[in-house]
Amino acid sequence: MRSNTLYVVIPCYNEEEVLPETARRLKEKMKCLTAEGLISGDSKIIFVNDGSKDRTWDLIQGLHRKDPLYGGINLTRNRGHQNALLAGLMTVKEYADIMISMDSDLQDDIGAMDEMLKKYQKGIDIVYGVRNSRKKDTFFKKATAEGFYKLMKFLGADTVFNHADYRLMSKRAVEGLAEFKEVNLFLRGVIPLIGYPSDFVYYERGERFAGRSKYPLGKMISFAVEGITSLSIRPIRLITALGFLIFFMSIVMLIYSFVRHFMGATIVGWTTLMVSVWAIGGLILLSLGVVGEYIGKIYLETKERPRFLVEQFLHETGGEGKKPAGDKTEGKSRSEAEGIEL
Repeated sequence: MRSNTLYVVIPCYNEEEVLPETARRLKEKMKCLTAEGLISGDSKIIFVNDGSKDRTWDLIQGLHRKDPLYGGINLTRNRGHQNALLAGLMTVKEYADIMISMDSDLQDDIGAMDEMLKKYQKGIDIVYGVRNSRKKDTFFKKATAEGFYKLMKFLGADTVFNHADYRLMSKRAVEGLAEFKEVNLFLRGVIPLIGYPSDFVYYERGERFAGRSKYPLGKMISFAVEGITSLSIRPIRLITALGFLIFFMSIVMLIYSFVRHFMGATIVGWTTLMVSVWAIGGLILLSLGVVGEYIGKIYLETKERPRFLVEQFLHETGGEGKKPAGDKTEGKSRSEAEGIEL
């Protein structure tokens, strides 16, 4: 039987409304998993506070004081969902054999954890939680979400369809993830690149228990752009192909103009000229924008800034673990953490 100390990593941003219920349900689940022998008694639930502006971190501290099952990681400021998740994984990988990441809104079916753990025991290192349907979504949400995955695939960012960030990863898979040093992080595309044995667990995604979604349409579009430009250079290749197409069309129009000229037909062409100028001008600006996006990412990567900074790590056995490569943490033991007021 493979080692089975489980750490559940949950990024949180302004989740004071849902956090107590999430903690209660996960505690019950962890007890069941321990009783079934799927996980060890040393397993933990780790909440990662991503610079929340409400009482999220106070609630995490309170949970930790009442029960050592709960731990917490407090980032120095808001770094975004992907970096908060990475911070959690990199901080706990020294203590855990298995890590399951999930959102704090209780939409992911925690019942799927059983099957994930069973697949892990069969030698699978990465188990993706995949939605089996979108029946509960509105037409607009369903269309935009499915369009998101299809667009990502078309533009070269190969991701698991209908998979967000609910997944199991073994210790060696997370150590493999640590080797990916890019600042512009898109975990849904990076993790499939690790290459260890993987499988899927399908589940029905529920309604959000409380609070609002932190990913409205604007953020989803930004997220898609981040993923595409982080994982693929296909947009640049499409621009090149578009350039060749426009050049070919200009040759065709040149030949057409000569033919019409020798036939004695004079074309005024003012409207056509204006439309062409505006169309080509727009394409040039779009192309410069895409190229600029990539140049901007190169600029950020060359700075080698840390992807996250951990201010405080609440953990029963102490937070003095190895520091994630390229990032910085500040470990605190349980007794030290309880004496700090933020």
